[in-house]
Amino acid sequence: MKVLTSFFICSVAIILLEGCSASKPVVLPDAPMAERPKNIILLIGDGMGLSQITAALYSNNNHLNLETMPFIGFHKTYSSDDLVTDSAAGATAFASGIKTYNNAIGLNKDSLPVRTILEEAKEYGLAAGLIATSTIVHATPAAFAAHAKSREYYEEIASDMAESNVDLLIGGGKKYFDRREYDNRDITKELTQKGYRISDYSQEDINTAKFDPAKPLIFFTADKQPLTVTAGRDYLPLATRKALNFLEKRSDKGFFLMVEGSQIDWACHANDAKLSIKETLDFDKAVGEALAFARSHGNTLVIVTADHETGGLSVIEGSKMNRLECAFTTINHTATMVPVFAFGPMAQHFAGIFENTAIYKKMRAAFGFPEVQTSATSSYQK
Repeated sequence: MKVLTSFFICSVAIILLEGCSASKPVVLPDAPMAERPKNIILLIGDGMGLSQITAALYSNNNHLNLETMPFIGFHKTYSSDDLVTDSAAGATAFASGIKTYNNAIGLNKDSLPVRTILEEAKEYGLAAGLIATSTIVHATPAAFAAHAKSREYYEEIASDMAESNVDLLIGGGKKYFDRREYDNRDITKELTQKGYRISDYSQEDINTAKFDPAKPLIFFTADKQPLTVTAGRDYLPLATRKALNFLEKRSDKGFFLMVEGSQIDWACHANDAKLSIKETLDFDKAVGEALAFARSHGNTLVIVTADHETGGLSVIEGSKMNRLECAFTTINHTATMVPVFAFGPMAQHFAGIFENTAIYKKMRAAFGFPEVQTSATSSYQK
C-alpha cells in the first residue's frame, strides 16, 4: 500500500508539472516506483546556477533532460566561514552533512574528519563510485572519499582515495597516484595488487575500456586535468552509462554514484559563456543517462544540483532563442541559492528550500541508514 501511495504522490506531482510546463513534459518511469531507493545517483554541476541552466536550455532548442525531473528545490550554499562557499566546503556539506570552512575536504570546522555518504555506503555493503571531468582528486570528488585540511593536498587526497575501497574512479590526475613529489609511492601499483584494474587514457579510451564488475576500476582520463568539452573531451555521458551498469553488478545491496560536471565552473571563472553552455549541455547528457537508468529500474533516486553558482551569469537583453547575449558580474563564486532536481523514490523530499547539508541527510534517510550520534560523525577517524 505504501508503494502505491508513494507512486500516486509522484504521479500527481508529475501531472501538475506537466500542466504548468510550456516545453517538454515530465517523463513517467518505465518500471513501478519502489518505496525506497536501492541506488542513489548524485550529479553535481560545479558552478551551475539557475542562469547557467537557463542559458543551456535556451541554446538547446528550449530543452534539457533536467526539465523532465518532477521535483525541484533550492539549497543555501554558504559555508561555515563565508557566505560565498567554495567547492570543497560545498561538497563536504553534500557528502557529510556539516558546514565547514572553505578549502576543507571531509573535515568539520574544527578540522576533525567526518564520515561521508560514500564511506557509509561501503560500510553497509553498497558499491560506490566517483566520476569527474576534472582530476579525480579535485575538491568535489575528494570530499566524498578523503579528509584533508586543504583541497590542494592532492597527493594526500589520492592516498585517502586508495584507502577508501571505492569501487570506481573516473577522472584525471594520474600523476598524483604514480609520480608523487612528497613520497616514493606508486599508488597505481598498490591498487593493482589490491585487485583493482587500472585503465589509462594513453592506452585505451572509455569506449574500449573493460568495465568488468569482478574487479574495482580506476580509469584515468588525463595525466592532470582533462580537456574541456570544446577541446574534444567527450567521456562524461558514456562514463556515466557504463559506470551505472558496472556498479549495479558490483553489489546486490545497491550503489552510490557521484558524477561531477567540473568544468562549468572553470568556464564561468573565465567568463566564457559559450563554454559554460557547452559544458552544461555535456553535463545534461550525463543527467539523461542517469534518468534513463532510473526510469528503467524504478529503484533509483537521481539528484541533480550544484555546489554554488560561479560568475554571476545573466542572460541579457538582445538574446534570442539559440542565440544568447550573456554577461557576468564577477570571475568568482556567488552566494545565490542553486536549484536541486530529483527523480525517483523519495524524490519529493527534495522540494522546497533547505540547507546544502540537508542533501546528505535526505540521502541517508532515503537509503534507510541507521541514525548516528552527532559525536560519532564529528569524531570519525580514518
